[in-house]
Amino acid sequence: MIDLIEQFQTHFEERNFKQLTAIQEAVQKPLEEDKTVFGIAPTGSGKTLAFTWPLLPKVMKGQGTQILVLEPSQELALQTTRVMREWAALLGLKVHSATGGANLRRQTERLKKERPEVVVGTPGRILHLLDTRDLKLNNLATLVIDEADDLLRDDTQAVVEDIERATPLDTQLAFFSATQSTTLEQLDVLFGRDLVKIDVRAQDHSRGPVKHGLVVARTMSDKAVMLERLSQTKNFRALVFFTSIKTLHYTASRLRHDGISSATLGGRQRQTERETVMRQFRKHQVKLLLTTDVAARGLDIPKLPAVVNFELPNTADGYVHRTGRTGRQGEPGLVVNLGDDHDFRDLKKLLADTDYQLEPMTIDKRQLVSGEDAKNAGKSVEKATVKAVQKRQHDAKGNPKKEVVRTLDSFSQPAKAKHKKKNRKNKGIRLKHRRKNEEQQK
Repeated sequence: MIDLIEQFQTHFEERNFKQLTAIQEAVQKPLEEDKTVFGIAPTGSGKTLAFTWPLLPKVMKGQGTQILVLEPSQELALQTTRVMREWAALLGLKVHSATGGANLRRQTERLKKERPEVVVGTPGRILHLLDTRDLKLNNLATLVIDEADDLLRDDTQAVVEDIERATPLDTQLAFFSATQSTTLEQLDVLFGRDLVKIDVRAQDHSRGPVKHGLVVARTMSDKAVMLERLSQTKNFRALVFFTSIKTLHYTASRLRHDGISSATLGGRQRQTERETVMRQFRKHQVKLLLTTDVAARGLDIPKLPAVVNFELPNTADGYVHRTGRTGRQGEPGLVVNLGDDHDFRDLKKLLADTDYQLEPMTIDKRQLVSGEDAKNAGKSVEKATVKAVQKRQHDAKGNPKKEVVRTLDSFSQPAKAKHKKKNRKNKGIRLKHRRKNEEQQK
């Protein structure tokens, strides 16, 4: 086991940590030796601490920004800031976040006034601060690109490359990801560096046992009903993933109308709103947190019981990142996939090259059951009735006995409709008046 510096080792023991994870051990020495590192490890394996522990001791207090960490979302940037700030405080170092959605003027003033040694931010906001010269990287020692598979694609890749070009030539680079991609295979060419690649996915055993279930729900309405039923099961709390913002807002509106404990994360929320939502969810004040892949990327929610795929992901990597929110650090987890038979066939094809075992599940008596229990719970009332009749037709020894089940005996002929009695009295009076009128006319 790699030894941490004295301050970190003491805090490590105070936090009741038992041992370093595979990625934490593997990258410690290369990062300490200023090598450019590409670390691949499963979600929930402690990648943030993997670069926090070896990098912070190299920082010189009061010498400006020396570590810059790029994250794909505001939530993940704030989460990383909290983690790094906890350990940086032991060394008297300052860690600030710079993300979109937060007050730009306030961020700028804090950067100028406090000159933090570590800055964690989203690429768009960091590039803006560099363009306005409110963030200076003259003394930058290390650039960490976290969730690299997400940051190094589409338009975001160009922004990250612009930021890297603004750093000193001798800046150490560190890339971390839970999955591999074509772009990540070419990091040495893209950034012109000798790269140390460390993949511990096969050696990492930090994941707990996670069940992956298939729950039939064919329409959006059916899925919303299923969410309501799931929220009523014992100790249930989940991140609910959507691919469409429109569907997310529709479902959120319906859950609010039905009084279900839920909240949304993503879209055009202010940073303060996002922080409030995350705090409520972590404190178990909200049962269902509706979100998207981007908003929930890399989130660490301790002991999260479940993940629900309201809309199924389009890629195997997407499934990996979503389901990685539960079953972290040895804790048990649950993944509930909603859809119809066609959706499930496509999902199984998508995950054909993975080790995920998908099994049918259903909700019975406010419990989520699988296997034989799910099959039994799904039996119709008619089948259960037939089985009961068959059981009655056998004696105690299991031998068939003669019994006639007269299912129609309880039915009787419908009663004939009763005709209303004619009002003879009124008919006679009308006839009398008619005759009287005829006589007067004569």
